[in-house]
Amino acid sequence: MAPKRPSYAEIEALPEWLRGEILAGDLVVSPRPAKPHLRAATSLCARIFRPFDDGEDDGPGGWRLFAEPDLHLDTDPDFPVVISDLAGWRHETLPVVEDGEAAFSVRPDWICEILSPSTAVHDRVHKLPFYGRAGVSHAWLIDPVLRTLEVYANRDGQ
Repeated sequence: MAPKRPSYAEIEALPEWLRGEILAGDLVVSPRPAKPHLRAATSLCARIFRPFDDGEDDGPGGWRLFAEPDLHLDTDPDFPVVISDLAGWRHETLPVVEDGEAAFSVRPDWICEILSPSTAVHDRVHKLPFYGRAGVSHAWLIDPVLRTLEVYANRDGQ
């Protein structure tokens, strides 16, 4: 008999201080991010939101940026619920943000994962290849402790 697949209901039942994703067919539960992770996410948001989302500060605009969106992309049954630390959609990809929807079913054009000791393996081994298969054009991995940024572009699903 095949093992029972985790469900979104199991994620919804988690205490609010935990977050859950379904990666490679497994329920992965993580604590809320630690301070270095939060600092990196906040700093990056502060630097890119106004020029890219709002089009201010002589920026290009044309993007919709979100922190910790639930991605329900339906591109791989083993990855029905994935949460990226940051994600962005070009206006052409996501022309309207619907009210009342907690999850996004449209694949983002850009994602950023902020590596933590407890999440780095999942981010690199499971999520990064999933984002490629899902058609995400650009992916960033930030390590706040090592102070590094890795930039990836999708080429034929890789």
